[in-house]
Amino acid sequence: MTKSEKLSKDWWKENASGVPRLVTGIPGPKSKVMHANTAKYIKGLSSQVKLFPVCFEEGSGITLTDVDGNKFLDFSSGIYVASLGHCHPKVSEAVAYWAKRLMNVHDFSTPVKEKLMEKMASVLPGKLNAIQLYSDGTTAVEAAIRAARAITGKHEFISGYRDFHGKSQAAVSCAQMYRSETLSYGPTRAPGFYMVPRPDPYRPLWTKPDGSIDTDAYIRFYEQFLVEATVGNVAAFVLEPAQGWAGSIFPPDDFFPKLKKLCEKYKILLYDDEVLAGMGRTGEWLTLNHWNVIPDIVTFVKSFGNGFPVTAMVVSEENGTALEKISASSSYGGNPMAGAAARASMEVIEEENILENVRTVGSYFMKRMKKMKEEHPIIGDVKGKGFLLGIELVKDKKSKEPFDEAGKLVYQKAFRRGLAWIPAGHILRMSPPLIMDEKFAALGMDIIEDAVSEVENEFGYR
Repeated sequence: MTKSEKLSKDWWKENASGVPRLVTGIPGPKSKVMHANTAKYIKGLSSQVKLFPVCFEEGSGITLTDVDGNKFLDFSSGIYVASLGHCHPKVSEAVAYWAKRLMNVHDFSTPVKEKLMEKMASVLPGKLNAIQLYSDGTTAVEAAIRAARAITGKHEFISGYRDFHGKSQAAVSCAQMYRSETLSYGPTRAPGFYMVPRPDPYRPLWTKPDGSIDTDAYIRFYEQFLVEATVGNVAAFVLEPAQGWAGSIFPPDDFFPKLKKLCEKYKILLYDDEVLAGMGRTGEWLTLNHWNVIPDIVTFVKSFGNGFPVTAMVVSEENGTALEKISASSSYGGNPMAGAAARASMEVIEEENILENVRTVGSYFMKRMKKMKEEHPIIGDVKGKGFLLGIELVKDKKSKEPFDEAGKLVYQKAFRRGLAWIPAGHILRMSPPLIMDEKFAALGMDIIEDAVSEVENEFGYR
């Protein structure tokens, strides 16, 4: 019996005792020096690093420790990646075993790949069982776009406003990569790529007489768009099931079932990009499972290998032959270490009853955030499902004007209190490790609420 097999699902709790623990200012002196040395060479750093140049050297479960000895509560999972906690023993042991046994044999079969394929086919809905493995989400998305063209013989794609699908040409062409001074896709997107509004319940474009969002109006617009704005060669709708980069935005429950019917009517593929939201983060293997919708193509996920670089692109069995036409394999996709990390992660989700924990603690998160919305004048909306969460800050609840300045300050104040998380303008994004229990969920929310209250005082709301 291995060490990981002897551990209970509470393996992470001892290390989490006393978190957060701050012994210096944030960032500490060692972090400042190390970051400065690194930033001489690495350019294009993310906004969170620029705001808080902390240098981490250790992670365990739900905690991160920097080079100055400060221990943080992790509310980001390394930007939705280390979802089972940092250095989960079972995942780490699986990677270490294959790192000493077999490094890379391209796309030849291996024992670990065989087991991974079987496991994936068993948990994915319908006949989503034609699989290819990759080392990052963007590559998987690019492969999915090529697969959609091979399946349909069509070349156009429709995606949603403020979706995020990666940073290569086709992936960026499916997104609006713009925030403040950052414009990543260049002067134009690739030909044949279109964007349409997608339903945001808090900021609906079309509403019913009672003021609620009208998803039928969105579907009618899409149908009109297909006829009037495209050349009739749409291969797929490309959508995140829940928008991450845009701020944890979920559509109404009836949206994806209606979109699926529209796709079937026009013989268009529904491509579900679960790179961020899948693998249990919302309480299901795939987020579309919440709405009983089976996509034609799916890509997943940041958390597939719990931090080890491994992703997948999957199409339905009937379309599997299309993958033979696009040279679907890659140099690092499905290497033994990656396969072991993915297989172990899936086993952990089942063995530790992670999906149930996400649903249970996720309910606490939503209850707590709804209460905060009632009590805080700058909280306009709260959103989420499971452990994919967002709090939207506004200057005024009636106007719903975004409050970017408050968002930046809340992020900074919470980080200084020992909460490692992700900035997103006026929307506070949270993606804690899926192993987190209600006690530490409450601790993180306490830190955020204290930061919100302080910012409200500074801006004269209290």
